[in-house]
Amino acid sequence: MSSNPPDKEYTRKDFSSDQEVRWCPGCGDYAILAAVQRTLPSLGSSPENTVFISGIGCSSRFPYYMNTYGFHTIHGRAPAFATGLKLANPELDVWVITGDGDGLSIGGNHLLHVLRRNIDLQIMLFNNQIYGLTKGQYSPTSQVGIVTPSSPLGSIDQPVVPVRFALGARATFVARAFDTSKKLPEALGAARKHKGASFIEILQNCPVFNDGIFDLITDRKTGPAYQLWLEHGQPMKFGPNAEKGLRLKPATLCLEVVTIGENGVTDADLVIHDETNPSLAWMLADLPDVVALGVIYRQPGPVYNESLQRQRELAEERFGAPDLHALLRQGHTWTVS
Repeated sequence: MSSNPPDKEYTRKDFSSDQEVRWCPGCGDYAILAAVQRTLPSLGSSPENTVFISGIGCSSRFPYYMNTYGFHTIHGRAPAFATGLKLANPELDVWVITGDGDGLSIGGNHLLHVLRRNIDLQIMLFNNQIYGLTKGQYSPTSQVGIVTPSSPLGSIDQPVVPVRFALGARATFVARAFDTSKKLPEALGAARKHKGASFIEILQNCPVFNDGIFDLITDRKTGPAYQLWLEHGQPMKFGPNAEKGLRLKPATLCLEVVTIGENGVTDADLVIHDETNPSLAWMLADLPDVVALGVIYRQPGPVYNESLQRQRELAEERFGAPDLHALLRQGHTWTVS
């Protein structure tokens, strides 16, 4: 993957297009866009080597606002387009932008395969637990009971947990953050540096159709009590004064919230985060009393585009250079006059 020319230092302005940003006032997408535009220069990215690919939805307007290459594709199929692009030109830095409706409903099949194949690209899934572009229908991540135009008596669907979906697809990098977090750039940077498919769920506010759904987590006053920012090799602590933590409950082998200093609980009782442990990642994905943020799981694995390139080289050694003309004319052919 190429990086900045030695005589060129890019800034946020270099990654900002001349298009008017058109999201609803207060939409969390603004904060995510700003974070991406600020982060890419610090990672050594260059506009001419970067591509943003999206499907359909509010989040999928993203490529218009990036001064990079981009594709605004069809509903749910951004991972398929991104796969083809990465295989055709592995040197490109490919980012997929999707939402909870686009990526986990009609696009669930395509998201599954790009993750299990471990193609070297980044996937940002904006989760606002609603269909925003099509006027507020419930989405795959909406909570049970939500009243919307498509569920006037309350949704009875059990919601998808995006992080567990990614882990179930055997993703090699899984992270979570929220739109206005100052730590979002850290998650983006970690995803960009990972070799393979990186999946980042971003909790994002929709001020029109699902306003405040994540307020408990994102509010400056209440947020610290519900934000568990993970750090590899460090005990899992959270709270305004880091007075809370997670320990493994012996009887059930489940994670439970404890208060340090109460009932003899000390830092030694807390679970140490291990981002290479898939069982721990599965438990962290859906905690009842706190939200795990940051890098939840990271493990190296075979990268699909690299494996495919080696397979192509092996095939050429064994069978010779490919000849499309000969391939089309082998076997039974007819001449139409």
